[in-house]
Amino acid sequence: MSKYLIVMSAVVLASSLSARAADTIYVGGYGGSYEQLFKEKLIPSFEAKTGAKVVYVPGNSTDILAKLQAQKGRQEISLAVMDDGPMYQAVGQGLCAKVENTGSIKELYPNARMLGDSSVGLGYIASGLAYNKDVFAKNGWKAPTSWQDLTDPKYKQKVVIPPITNGYGLLTLVMMSKLNGGSEATMDPGFDVMIKKVAPNVLAWEPSPGKMAQMLQTGEAALVVWGNGRVQAVVDQGAPVEFVYPKEGAVVIMSSACVVEGAPQAKLGQQFLQHLASAESQALLATSQGFGPTNKNTKLPPDVMKRVVFGPEKVNALIAPNYLVINAKRAEWTNRWNRAVER
Repeated sequence: MSKYLIVMSAVVLASSLSARAADTIYVGGYGGSYEQLFKEKLIPSFEAKTGAKVVYVPGNSTDILAKLQAQKGRQEISLAVMDDGPMYQAVGQGLCAKVENTGSIKELYPNARMLGDSSVGLGYIASGLAYNKDVFAKNGWKAPTSWQDLTDPKYKQKVVIPPITNGYGLLTLVMMSKLNGGSEATMDPGFDVMIKKVAPNVLAWEPSPGKMAQMLQTGEAALVVWGNGRVQAVVDQGAPVEFVYPKEGAVVIMSSACVVEGAPQAKLGQQFLQHLASAESQALLATSQGFGPTNKNTKLPPDVMKRVVFGPEKVNALIAPNYLVINAKRAEWTNRWNRAVER
C-alpha cells in the first residue's frame, strides 16, 4: 500500500472515531430497575431515531449532583436525572442549562416546568403512607388515613421511615411541622413532634429500598412512609400491602431532568430530554416505575392509571415542598436530626 493510501486510511479512521465520539452522549440517572428500563427501551429507541450512542451512568441523586459539582467547567455528563430536591440545588448552582421550549416540553403540566426553566419533571411520585393489611387486621386496627397516624402510640416499634438524608424522611419532618403550626421556614414544631411522638414508634430509620420492601412485606414494619411507586412494586410481588394518600395530601417527589450547563453534547441532551418527556416515554415510565406522567397527553391502560398519579385532579392535589428554604437549611436540619431524632 502506498504512503498516500496509508495516510488517507488513517485520516478516515481518525475522523470516523472522532465523529463516533462526537455522537456519544453520557446520561446520569438512577440505578436498578430505572437503569434497566433506560437500557432496554428508552435508550435503544433514541439511538435508532438519532444514530447517536447513549452511555448510561447510574447513581442516586446525590451521587449525580456530586459528579456535576466536581466536573463543573469540564462536564462529561450531558443530561442528568435526579429527584427534585437535588435538582433545585443543581439549578441554583448554575449546573443546568435552559430547556428548549419546543415539542414535548410544551405538553407538560405547568408544575413540571421547574423553577428557572432549566429542568423539567419526568414523573410524579406521591409520598404518603403504606401499611401491611395482615398486621392491621390481626390487631383490629383501621387503615391509616393521616400523617398524624405516625404519632399514635399503638404503633410503637412498628413504624419504619427512611432517614433525613433520604427524601421520604425529610418530607416526613416537613409534614410534621406543617401539621403542627410550623412550615419549612419554622421547623421547631416538626422536630418537637418527631422527637417526642414519632421517634418512639420507629423500629428503624431504613435507607435501603430493598430492606424497606422486605420489612413491609413480612409485617416487621406495619406502617411506613414511602412512595406510591415503591409500594406498588411490593404489591406486585403479592404482598398484603396498600398505599394510602393521606387526607392532608401526599407530598410530591418529582423525578426531574436537565441538560447540563457546558455539556459536551448539549444538542443531543436537548433531544434526549424531549424524548424522555414524550407521551410514549412517559407511558413506559408509568408502567415500569410507577411514575405519574408529567406529559398531559400520555395515555395509560386502566390498571396502570389506577396505581399512579394520573390526571389534573391528582396532580393538582399534590403538596409541593419549598425547596428554596429546604436546601438552604438541609445541612443544619440533618445535624439536628442526627443529634435529636435518630439516636
